[in-house]
Amino acid sequence: MDAAGNSHCLGSLAWMEWAWGETAGQGWTQIGELGVALLLSAAIGLEREVRQKSAGLRTHTLVGVGSALIMLVSKYGFGDVLGPHVTLDPSRVAAQIVSGIGFIGGGLIFVRRDAVRGLTTAAVVWVTAAVGMAAGAGLPVLAVVVTAAHFLVVLGFVPLANRIPGSTRAPARLRVDYLSGRGVLGTVLATCTGMGFAILELSTDQYGEDRGSADRGAVVSVSLAVRGRQPVAPLAAALSELEGVHRVATTEDPLD
Repeated sequence: MDAAGNSHCLGSLAWMEWAWGETAGQGWTQIGELGVALLLSAAIGLEREVRQKSAGLRTHTLVGVGSALIMLVSKYGFGDVLGPHVTLDPSRVAAQIVSGIGFIGGGLIFVRRDAVRGLTTAAVVWVTAAVGMAAGAGLPVLAVVVTAAHFLVVLGFVPLANRIPGSTRAPARLRVDYLSGRGVLGTVLATCTGMGFAILELSTDQYGEDRGSADRGAVVSVSLAVRGRQPVAPLAAALSELEGVHRVATTEDPLD
């Protein structure tokens, strides 16, 4: 091969090295950053999948990896257009992730009656995007720390929130006294679920007759532990108006 051929081959190799190497942002370092985003976002998504949330393993993994790729494109994707009259702000493309992820988060939030669902899942998708951005920006330590913080918040804070009086996650207790034999219990349970309350515990106790009633029926006391997205007082008021219900007592002390 003559000198001209050698020069051509060397030039081709140099071009391939530039096109696929570290200088173009397509080297092993960037692949590793995408891998970090993949692993961390998949870990977050797996937790959501196990808990059967509306956005699970695939959604969170794609959000994390996509965010990392957008960061890499923002950092390296415009090197061929730079020149004396062209300037580049790498943060502009990355900043659009924050606003763009809002469309996904908005699709996960829905309102039923007075209860808002999906806020936590939408926030987790937003955090997953941030984890992917950190990985794509070459900040793997921060990405790992935020992923660990995610698990601390969604798993470790649940028992704490359940013990905060007045919290929407704190179960409340109700005691309802009613006459037996009238189907009141079914109406009570239907009212609870109809108002968006989940019934966690239920126990009944029949303790005698209601001597103030012409029917002289047996009186049943049912104890309920409920949890909802609104205060328990409106539920107690609705139950007290049911036919056959004599008394409703409430306490919002959390369960042990």
